Amino acid sequence: MDTFVGFAAVILITIIALFAALGLQALLLRAAFALMQPATAARRIAPPSMEQGRQLVARAYAKGR
Repeated sequence: MDTFVGFAAVILITIIALFAALGLQALLLRAAFALMQPATAARRIAPPSMEQGRQLVARAYAKGR
């Protein structure tokens, strides 16, 4: 009887370790893919500079006159 309980415990612990390893592998794989994103993916258009803004305001004012 003790042999069956020991064998069942080994099987249960092995299954739990298997699922823990699979979960950790999936987590690390997602982290690797997140780190491999191209650098241009998060690039945004820079806001216009102050000089460009002044030119736009001057053009709009000149059109309104």
